Amino acid sequence: MPKAAQILAALKRDGWEETRRRGSHRTLKKGSTTRIWAFHDGMDLGKVQLTQVARTFGYAAEELRKL
Repeated sequence: MPKAAQILAALKRDGWEETRRRGSHRTLKKGSTTRIWAFHDGMDLGKVQLTQVARTFGYAAEELRKL
C-alpha cells in the first residue's frame, strides 16, 4: 500500500502545487482547478481511498500509481 506522502509527491510531480496548508489539509491547484488533500503523510492509502483520490484529482487509479 502506498503512503499518502508518496501519492502527494506524485501529484506534485504532475504539476499540482500546494497553495495553502492548515494541519493535514492542503489546498492543491493545477491551472484553474483546486482540490483539497486531507491525509496525513504517513497514512497508508488502501484501494478504496486511492480510487477516491484518483477520481477527485481526475486520474484513473492505475494512472495515479504510475505517476
